[in-house]
Amino acid sequence: MERSDAGRDTAVNAGRIVSVSAAPYDGYEPAEAFDSLARLGATHVEPAFIVGYTEPFDEAVFTDGRAGAYRRLIEASGLDCFAMSSHIDLGLPDAVDVFSGRMRFARAIGARIVATNAAARAHELAFLRNMESLLRLADELDVAIALENPGDGSDNLLNTAADGLALVRRFGRERLGLNYDAANTASHRPALEDFAADAIEAMPACIHIHVKDLVRDDNGWHFTAIGEGTIGCGRILDACRERPALPVSLELPLRLHRRPDAQPVRRSEPVPLPEIETALARSLTFVRDKLHASI
Repeated sequence: MERSDAGRDTAVNAGRIVSVSAAPYDGYEPAEAFDSLARLGATHVEPAFIVGYTEPFDEAVFTDGRAGAYRRLIEASGLDCFAMSSHIDLGLPDAVDVFSGRMRFARAIGARIVATNAAARAHELAFLRNMESLLRLADELDVAIALENPGDGSDNLLNTAADGLALVRRFGRERLGLNYDAANTASHRPALEDFAADAIEAMPACIHIHVKDLVRDDNGWHFTAIGEGTIGCGRILDACRERPALPVSLELPLRLHRRPDAQPVRRSEPVPLPEIETALARSLTFVRDKLHASI
């Protein structure tokens, strides 16, 4: 039976949403990924459509028909959807057309938040113009845009928490906030060192956060089960307990790592399903132990 948006809103307002990103299932069919998440006890999936992070796709993915089919797969697994990741540079010439289609797709599958990058600093003026159009659409669709800090080392309008706080204040719009990710900061601005502190600083402007963990070696940054890396996820989740309505998403992009130059590299083959499920199970246990009072 299809769940109504009214029922979804009740669930959202009743407490914290804890999602799990579909990113670790890169290379698997959505139905297989969703069924796996349901077996692990997840309640919400965060679909991930990110160029370079997942299987190649084009804008034809984001049609009404495909949205309906995708939503039915989510519901058939007993899951729900509150957020979707679909990162682009919002300062590019085609950003309004591209991201508008993705926002409509997100709303059609049930999401209320769409995470994306902001823009390269060189695209600032175009970003400001484009955001006015996109925020009008956000009001129309009742979808919020969550700007996420990148991890590739480039000069972005959102490099650190301070940038994000200033950017959100600059617009002052209800449907714009941050989706801060401390593990991105680790490769993007490694000199900061205390990545958990930066994430906690960003929280007043956050409408959603990604929690992921990693370790660094001579070959770059490698993603791990949450709580088993060096990011300080425990501190971030402790801070989240003071914000019981802040939605959280576990993100484990296990198929890729970042090279020493911070560029992402995907394995040639998908990660074996037992490896994904083991890492996710440990991560869910860690997150739930930290947020037990809010879940």
